[in-house]
Amino acid sequence: MHASTIRIDTTVFVVIGAAVALACVALVPWAWDRWRRRVAGRVVTTVVAVITVVLACGSAVNAAGSFYPTLGSLLGTSPDPAEGTVAEAGPDGRDIGRALTTASGRAGGGLGSLVHLTVTGKRTGMTRDVDVYLPAAYTQPEWAGFQFPVVEWIPHFPGEPRQVATLYGLPEQLDSAIASHRLPPVVVIVPDPNGEPRLTHDSECVDAAGGPADDTFLSADLRTWARDHLRVRTDRQGWAAAGWSSGGYCALDLAARHPQWYSTAVSMNGYDVTPDDPETGDLFHGRDDLRRANDVSAILRDHPAPLRLLVTADASAGDEVAALNRLRAAAASPVELTAWVRPAAGHNLTTVRTELPDVLNWLDTQLGNPVAGRAPGSPQDAGAIPAWPLPDTGTPGALHGTDTSL
Repeated sequence: MHASTIRIDTTVFVVIGAAVALACVALVPWAWDRWRRRVAGRVVTTVVAVITVVLACGSAVNAAGSFYPTLGSLLGTSPDPAEGTVAEAGPDGRDIGRALTTASGRAGGGLGSLVHLTVTGKRTGMTRDVDVYLPAAYTQPEWAGFQFPVVEWIPHFPGEPRQVATLYGLPEQLDSAIASHRLPPVVVIVPDPNGEPRLTHDSECVDAAGGPADDTFLSADLRTWARDHLRVRTDRQGWAAAGWSSGGYCALDLAARHPQWYSTAVSMNGYDVTPDDPETGDLFHGRDDLRRANDVSAILRDHPAPLRLLVTADASAGDEVAALNRLRAAAASPVELTAWVRPAAGHNLTTVRTELPDVLNWLDTQLGNPVAGRAPGSPQDAGAIPAWPLPDTGTPGALHGTDTSL
């Protein structure tokens, strides 16, 4: 049994942890005068009791927020990055043809297919796991000449692509929405925003100062790969970003920083600024220009662009509501902001699964349909929205200035 199969966010796990902690606490007074070496015995039982109480409290908080669904996600291990997918397309999708054969067989039943592969960025040289959802229409003959809109779905920290399938249930939700005409046939790209190891490595999808160019990989590199290997739209109206929690911040930040490539973004229970905490650290090394260039509210004020944004917040989560209010205050024409304050339900995966149908319905009103157009690999059409000048992080290959070369 691998750590990734051990769920630590369940009620049973929390109850067992509480029972063990209670037993350890009770052991302290019961054994107080029974130890042959009293000082050592008392110290050990007291320390163990304190540790188990802390762990029990931590497991309860974790279960409420679904921060680490499995022991593997806590430890940062990924034994099977292709979990939840139906086909393997290999490095840079070199076996995509074979994966399409599997997808074609499933399409007869109206089912889309989640395919696993790795992508090595042309600009950054970074290699990350990526899952790609192909709708049933993608392999059907009558859609052969069409290019499909794209949603780039960013997993939450410390999540990874496979958790969007196994924990969110996104492929099934997409199948249902497309089959009931609540969403056009859409390609969904689910990248790994952090890479290994995950523990204390929250990249927040930014180009860090002198560090990993995660933003460049997620925006430019993934777009280049999709353009060259998939039948996808290359205009900004055909691209959206979405995510939950930190993934929601990533989606907003990517769209606000690159309006020449994205027209739409969804933040489910996310925020608007990069945190500086033990898991993240100071990604900008004190540089205020980089911090402001990743502050979504500041970007909307400084560089307004025709973006359509959906931001949701839990009514009981003060930080989420505060971020939503800052975004509301910053968003002015041509930005279109839709804000949903949902009934108190907690920051957890149950909330994600409950919200997803409404989010997909909203995306249906924003995304364009598949279009008959250019073949894969044709030159990018960035539309009429200019790039705004990004500060230079000092990392080779990272986007800076108004460089939009792919």
